[in-house]
Amino acid sequence: MEFSIKQSSSEKQRSGCVVVGVYEGGKLSPAAQALDKAAAHHLSDLIARGDMNGKAASTLLLHKLPGIAAERVLLVGLGKASELDNKTSVEILRAAFAALNATATKDAALYIIDEGVGKDAAWVIKQAVFAAAEQAFRADGMKSKPAKPATLKSIIFATLDKPSATLKNALDQADATARGMDLAKTLGNLPGNICTPTYLAAKALALGKAHKSIKTTVLEEKDMQKLGMGSFLSVTRGSEQPAKLITMEYHGTDKKQKPIVLVGKGITFDSGGISLKPGAEMDEMKYDMCGAASVLGTMQAIAEMGLKLNVVGVIPTCENLPSGRATKPGDIVTSMSGQTIEILNTDAEGRLILCDALTYSAKFKPDTVIDIATLTGACVIALGHVASGLFSNEDKLAKELLAAGEQAYDRAWQLPLWDDYQPLLDSNFADMQNIGGRAGGTITAACFLSRFTKDYRWAHLDIAGTANKSGKDKGATGRPVPLLTQYLINRTASK
Repeated sequence: MEFSIKQSSSEKQRSGCVVVGVYEGGKLSPAAQALDKAAAHHLSDLIARGDMNGKAASTLLLHKLPGIAAERVLLVGLGKASELDNKTSVEILRAAFAALNATATKDAALYIIDEGVGKDAAWVIKQAVFAAAEQAFRADGMKSKPAKPATLKSIIFATLDKPSATLKNALDQADATARGMDLAKTLGNLPGNICTPTYLAAKALALGKAHKSIKTTVLEEKDMQKLGMGSFLSVTRGSEQPAKLITMEYHGTDKKQKPIVLVGKGITFDSGGISLKPGAEMDEMKYDMCGAASVLGTMQAIAEMGLKLNVVGVIPTCENLPSGRATKPGDIVTSMSGQTIEILNTDAEGRLILCDALTYSAKFKPDTVIDIATLTGACVIALGHVASGLFSNEDKLAKELLAAGEQAYDRAWQLPLWDDYQPLLDSNFADMQNIGGRAGGTITAACFLSRFTKDYRWAHLDIAGTANKSGKDKGATGRPVPLLTQYLINRTASK
């Protein structure tokens, strides 16, 4: 999908389809008014007959209007301006692209970015790019006969006035972010027999070759043993696939500037280990590496943007499988930090690989560390599939991430990280146990991680409910790539 932005008159725009807005009650947007005038008030007549009422996300496709250069005109309902919110804006954009993709048009010009779809034109451009990319994405690459790619190939965001540099910059950022989301979704949807730790490592190395600003390093199990990563290595013991610790160092500014470290959980398949999961829907445990996928997608996006900051991606990746060599409930392991952990449930494995990765991250002398993980089913129970769970040891960082999520419409919700929950992790035999019981499960998981992050400001994103969808829409979502990229964009601007 190619995106561009330019100034043009709606009635003179030559394209497969021109998209304009209609407010509820039949009021035409400025671009629609120009079309109406050129087409001898054909649009006004349709509205008067009740064919289009302007209800939010309604659409009406018209062909070969007299006096109009475009082959088609798509009317999109904008609803009532007084009732517009972000959710409605996104629904309007998705409806517009659904209608466009139902036609044979190869290119379209949208005149709706500054006509009431959202309060901020730059935000509307970003959401429009995300909506277009989402509908163009295909997850059937492994079928013997994949579906044909989307016909719509080119989108022009057309404005009646000269577009500002801010809008052009927003478009470039959204385009790079959308490609990062596509990478995250592609990796997330791959089955565990293909997307192994070795496969993820190869993708990270390829990313380093494609972008000179990224230096990729892959540590093997023998390297992790030397580092004392007993917690991480306890998870991979039951698997034939070797674990990997991937680091991607993006240098976008002076190397003396402290980096932001993104740590992504990369369990390429999670059976639960000896604490075996139920068989139903276990296939979806291929999505347990979506934290890692989001880090790869974000690193690609910021490299394409050329952001002026330093970022390090750290991905601990392995499988969690049962075998005669697998870790058993009750086993005690020693983490890289020197703290010992009693493993009461081998299905609480994400925190066991993350804790060593978080300790390892301190070597980069980070400004900030953010881990991203499909960590707990408890987070899905708490927040559903709408918001990611957010924890932080600094309120300022939490607010920055929450704000970035609102800007990107990839929202998170902060939960407490109070010391009151820490005793739930007490063990009779080790420094801590890896679970704290059913009550507050997503919180005690974050409390566990917090014990390894005392030397820097840190945040944890639990994306168990937002990284993928189930049912008929089964597939990876690419979240939270938009939130992470927006946070990094904001950090660049603040510098």
